[in-house]
Amino acid sequence: MALLRLLSIFALLISVLHSLPWSIDISESQGPGTILQPFSFNCSSYMPTLELLSVRPPTSFFNNPSLHRHDKGIYLGKVTLSSSARLDALAVNRYELQLQYKCGNFVLAGPLFVHVQRDPGRIRCAGPFASPAGEFVYVPETVTPGALLYALLLPGLGVQRAQMNITSAQDPPFFPGPFSIDDQGFLRAPSQGLKGQAPKTFQLQILVSLGKGQSCKGMLTVKVLPAPSSQVSFPQKAQSITISEDLVPGSKVIQVEARGFNLCYEIFSPRPSPFYSIGQADGVVRTTVPLDLARAQGAGVTKLQVRAFEKLRPWVSAEFDLTVNVRAVNQWPPRCHPALLVTQIPETVPVGTVLNTLTCVDPDSTSAPLSYQLQFHNPPDSASLRLRDRVLEVNTTLDCDTPGACFQHAASILVFDNGQPQMTTEVLVLVMVTPVNEFSPACVPRTFRVREDAGPHTLLGSIVGTDMDYPPNSLEYYISGAPPTFAVDRLSGELHLLGPLDYEQQRLYRITILLIDHSQDWDLNLRRSGSCTITIEVEDVNDHAPECEPPFQELTIYTPLGRSMEVTKVSCWIPQEPQRSALSYSIVGGNSQSRFRLQGSVLMHNDTALGPPWPEQPCTYELLIHVADVGPSIPHLSTTATIIVHLVPWRASTVATSTHRSTVSSTMTPLIVTDVEAFWKPEPWFVVVLTATGAVFLLVLGWLLSRILRGFAQSLQAPNKPARALLLNSIQGNAGSIERLKEAPRKEMSQHHFDGRAHDVCTGRDYLFNTRTGARHWL
Repeated sequence: MALLRLLSIFALLISVLHSLPWSIDISESQGPGTILQPFSFNCSSYMPTLELLSVRPPTSFFNNPSLHRHDKGIYLGKVTLSSSARLDALAVNRYELQLQYKCGNFVLAGPLFVHVQRDPGRIRCAGPFASPAGEFVYVPETVTPGALLYALLLPGLGVQRAQMNITSAQDPPFFPGPFSIDDQGFLRAPSQGLKGQAPKTFQLQILVSLGKGQSCKGMLTVKVLPAPSSQVSFPQKAQSITISEDLVPGSKVIQVEARGFNLCYEIFSPRPSPFYSIGQADGVVRTTVPLDLARAQGAGVTKLQVRAFEKLRPWVSAEFDLTVNVRAVNQWPPRCHPALLVTQIPETVPVGTVLNTLTCVDPDSTSAPLSYQLQFHNPPDSASLRLRDRVLEVNTTLDCDTPGACFQHAASILVFDNGQPQMTTEVLVLVMVTPVNEFSPACVPRTFRVREDAGPHTLLGSIVGTDMDYPPNSLEYYISGAPPTFAVDRLSGELHLLGPLDYEQQRLYRITILLIDHSQDWDLNLRRSGSCTITIEVEDVNDHAPECEPPFQELTIYTPLGRSMEVTKVSCWIPQEPQRSALSYSIVGGNSQSRFRLQGSVLMHNDTALGPPWPEQPCTYELLIHVADVGPSIPHLSTTATIIVHLVPWRASTVATSTHRSTVSSTMTPLIVTDVEAFWKPEPWFVVVLTATGAVFLLVLGWLLSRILRGFAQSLQAPNKPARALLLNSIQGNAGSIERLKEAPRKEMSQHHFDGRAHDVCTGRDYLFNTRTGARHWL
């Protein structure tokens, strides 16, 4: 059941929406009782209603809609024009009727738009002329005969020709003569004039006819007024005033006052007045439009003719001439192009370069001269720009290499007009000066000293590069073609040591430092470079110890007792530093009892320092010679040479032999036998070959020596005592011969009788001494 009810309501809604026209057109010629549009509604269960809620614009032209039952469940609604309906498309061409339809609980409201269409063939008598009272026309009795009194203007007659006639009677003696009206609607006075007809009133019935039976009627009432009297007058016949052009519409210009009673005022020339109006009651003249002399043509001087007349007797009047002069007022500041001046120039732009030309005009007076003034904001006292008339130029060289010198110049160009009050326009100026990389970087050649024992990463010094472009000293440092021994920090310019130095190999380095600037030009690809030469002097450091040749000596000397003699000369030098020739020599070991001394590099045996008894037996000294370099170089390095000296006392002695005794003259010159050990360092491959060859040779030699020694052993078994003698011409002087000289007494010690105990001053040892044979037994 609910579903059927819902469907019925939906069908009703569709029916109403279908039957209700929302917009209709109607001709303005339709009169009262005209049906606008019938509406059909479907409402089977209730008694429907149709109401007119409102009309826009408000009017009484429309009746409340009627609703009648037409069939079962079908109702017919109508909206008609009322008896007062006078449709005029020129006055209102659209009406909005708000209708409301109710069917039970269902309510539907909506607008109905009525569009009024014009009827080209219809004559409409409109205005006061068509009203029941008609139109009233007041004319003075002094009007010129046949003068134009009234113009009948009806809507719709602009392009059509209509016939107008005065249908009312104009019989004398009431009428001095007939009034006439032509087809254009111009009503004229009788040809006899109206003199003496005051205060008569003439009612004229006028019929307006247009073909096809169309016509309308109206009433004109002409009232003749008495001639003007001297009761209305102005204090003065004319006046000239001056006002400013900045008065807004409606501003008071002047108030004119006439003498009289119940007066009205009007401007009768020019009519209509384009710039001024006058108050009908108070005589105040006011502006009606803006008095802009640049736009309002002819507003500079206006001559007005003002008439004052009595309200009830318009023919009683007086005239007044008013001249209004409009004074120009400085309302608008100058207008400039460009209104904002922004430009960008490089710092190398020449003096006198034109940056821009300012074009300014005064809207108040396009031909009026203007004044220009340049005012700086940042920096406030800058003289880099100048303004010559309307041209902005570069005044001085723009140097951006001083901090804060340029980059951005903010200024204003003040433009003044010559009006009252004076108006000013400010044109902002922003000149961006871009830096230019003008100068090449440079650095001063310098000399750095460094010790040759300096380690890696040692700071040698800093290269100080300069660049006059801003920002200052924005440089990068590079080494050009230098050995890898040195490196320079790219940003700080610090020069560091990377590899070892050797004063003996190279004492002086000259390297080229390349400087490249950056961030000093608008174009980052434009970079300049410079260079300088840096000299590095290597300071000598004593890093090689002296070397002695040979480093080890063993020699035998024969010296007479109680005398001093030269033993040997210590030959030392520094091969890596041949220029170092100053060496010091000192005995640091083995010189017991100070038997030896050094004279420079010469080793001397000093036997005179030791008194008797002198040593009688050979002595061996192992001397340590300290050899050190001297001079300013630090540290002082040294080496130690070893000299083994076999000291054999030279004296006349008897050698105990079984056959003879040999004596050695003490006057003979001793012979020094020197044993020099050569040092040789062979190649590794040679050592291997020599070792293998030597091993084979030693095997063979050992076998041969074993055979020979057996034969010698058999021959030596017989008792024999070899003679001991001093071999003066011997050049062997080695340790083996000395040992044999020492072993001889030892072998005989067991065969002799020792008489006493003695002390050897050479070796500091005690021994038993046989006075008969001279044999010693060491304790």
